[in-house]
Formats: sequence, C-alpha cells, structure tokens
Amino acid sequence: MKHPVDIHVGKKTRHRRWMVGMTQQQLAECVGIKFQQIQKYETGMNRISASRLWDIAEALEVPVSYFFDGLEQGNDAPALGEAMQGDLLSDKEALELVRAYYAIPENQRRRLFDLARVLSEVA
Repeated sequence: MKHPVDIHVGKKTRHRRWMVGMTQQQLAECVGIKFQQIQKYETGMNRISASRLWDIAEALEVPVSYFFDGLEQGNDAPALGEAMQGDLLSDKEALELVRAYYAIPENQRRRLFDLARVLSEVA
C-alpha cells in the first residue's frame, strides 16, 4: 500500500522535473538509476531513500525540504496538505503556462503578473 508521504514526495518530484523541463530519463541519468525507478518514485510506488532524495534534490536544484512542502502532520499519520489536494500543476495547460511565465524576463514577468491580478479581480 502506498504511503501518503511517498505519494506527496513523488508528486513534488514529478512537478519539479516538469518545471525544469527534464525527462525521467535525464533525471535517472543524473542520479545513476534507471528511468523506471523514477517512474516508481513519482507514483509513490517505491519510497525514495534519504540519500537518493538528496541526489534528486541536487539534480532538480531544490533543497530537500522542497519535497515536504504542503504536508501537514496529523494525529496518527501524515496527510496531504491542501496545496496538493487540488494538484493544479497536474494540468498540462497550467504547467505550460507556468513554464512560459518563468521564461519571460523578470521585469516583464512582473508586469504580466500585475495585469493578471487586475484581470482576475474584475472577472
């Protein structure tokens, strides 16, 4: 049975990999494993060891703590936080929008962000 933390860490791994435009094969090569293992990690089927998580974090250029963002500690077992329940970035269009947004130079990106905020307030 999959553990909620393993599922959460796997989703965070997949989202970050997508955000940097890396394939499962490329990530696997960076950490010295087969891409099938990355698939198992991303689905939560296999638990990621601490040392492997460290390697994945380095390859994806994030701190290890990134993988645990959004988790809340419950009484009996960790549960997925609200941030992951909606799983907005599992939507391909949203992911492409985020990638395109971060490809824009920072000063223009800020102006676009301000425009989007104004448009959402009048909608």
